[in-house]
Amino acid sequence: MLQSEPSILWPQVVKFIGQLNHDIRNHLNAIELQSAFLGEIVEAGEAKDEVRRLREMTAEMGGQLQRLSGQLSKIQLNTMPYPASEFVEDLRAKITADHPEQTQNVEWQLSLGAESIEIDPQLLLDAFAELFSNAFAHQRGEGPLVFEARADGTLLSFTLREPKSQPVETNENWGGRPLTQLRHGHYALGLFRARSIFEAHHGTFHARFDPPLSVLTTTVVLPRASA
Repeated sequence: MLQSEPSILWPQVVKFIGQLNHDIRNHLNAIELQSAFLGEIVEAGEAKDEVRRLREMTAEMGGQLQRLSGQLSKIQLNTMPYPASEFVEDLRAKITADHPEQTQNVEWQLSLGAESIEIDPQLLLDAFAELFSNAFAHQRGEGPLVFEARADGTLLSFTLREPKSQPVETNENWGGRPLTQLRHGHYALGLFRARSIFEAHHGTFHARFDPPLSVLTTTVVLPRASA
């Protein structure tokens, strides 16, 4: 009799990965200490270079595990009222700093006044920055990215339009399924965390691909802060 595959809840997966991450980082710390000791006792220049490279590799792996922990950490908001127009300017500055070579390839279409939003600025900036990072890195088509921000009654709408070089399959649960596409250093967690941050702000998040135009449109809608 064939056994069915086990059904595991996402919190259990997060707990397992967190523990595994912790255990591996303990081993990496031990390797780092041993490497530092070797660097002090070896005298040959070539050997010192190899030890240095070993420490760099260990530090890089530790950094990857730390980023993974950040992507899986529980979202805890520390919110404050924030002018929407100032938030978009902060976002523009962050994208310019993170992707200076791409700055000229983004059009900002802003129709905001004195509206405010109740947000955790750092987390929300990280979530929007993830959308831009994905747009720059995946199936990039010809033409600029267009980011639009506008007020619509009690809501604020943020839209990113990105030309694509090939079709993109979208669904109602866009970004809601982690670990679906795995490749070296990437585990489909960035978009999943971004969606979780938007929803923690009582917002909605969806994407739609237009085949004739070959454009992926991602829309985030957030409530305005109470007066």
